[in-house]
Amino acid sequence: MNDTLKKFNKYRTEMNNRILNSDFRDFKKFFALDNKAYLNGALSAKNKKLMGLVASMVLRCNDCILYHLDRSVKEGTTLQEFYETFNIALIVGGSIVIPHLRYAIEQLDDLLNEKKNEKETSNNSETNYNGK
Repeated sequence: MNDTLKKFNKYRTEMNNRILNSDFRDFKKFFALDNKAYLNGALSAKNKKLMGLVASMVLRCNDCILYHLDRSVKEGTTLQEFYETFNIALIVGGSIVIPHLRYAIEQLDDLLNEKKNEKETSNNSETNYNGK
C-alpha cells in the first residue's frame, strides 16, 4: 500500500473511531446513512462510488477523491471508466477541477500499480504452491 493511502487510511480509521465513540448519536446516524448510500441497490455500488468520485472532484476534496478511487479500484473499475468519470467531473466543475484531476491521476496510478503487483504476487504464490 502506498504511503499516501496508508497514512490516509490510518488517520481516517483513528478519527472515525474517535468521532463514532463520542456518544453523539447524530454522528452515528450520518455515518450509517453515508455507508448505506453506497451499497448495491438499483444502482451498483461501483456506479455509486464513481458518482461519489465526481462529487468529490467537483467539491475539491482530495481525501474524498482518494477514498472513492480506492473503493472504485476494489470494485473493479476500469481505466476507461475512470477517465469517463474524470471527464464528467471536469464538465460539471470546470477548470477548477484540473488540480484535483492531477491528484486523482497520480493516486490512481499508484493504486492500479499496487493492484497489479498484488495480483502478480498472488499468481506467483499460486504457481509456487502448485509446484509449477
